[in-house]
Amino acid sequence: MLSCLAALQAPVIMMSQNRQEAKDKTRAIQDYMVNLKSEIEIRNLHEKLDISIIDQYKHLCHIQQKQLEMLEEINEKLKKNRGI
Repeated sequence: MLSCLAALQAPVIMMSQNRQEAKDKTRAIQDYMVNLKSEIEIRNLHEKLDISIIDQYKHLCHIQQKQLEMLEEINEKLKKNRGI
């Protein structure tokens, strides 16, 4: 009786294990896709940050150039005023 029961249960147990393996494989693929998408988004954010930093640097250089021009103008005016 027990051997008959074991013979009937074995295929059911094997099918159950196969289904669980298929679910695990599907879940692993989904996790991989989510991780891949996250990595791509992080790379895109890094690129945007790099572009923003470059733009800010250019802007700061432009401001610094303007400041130097203004200082030169002030210096020239001071020299003229001293000469008067």
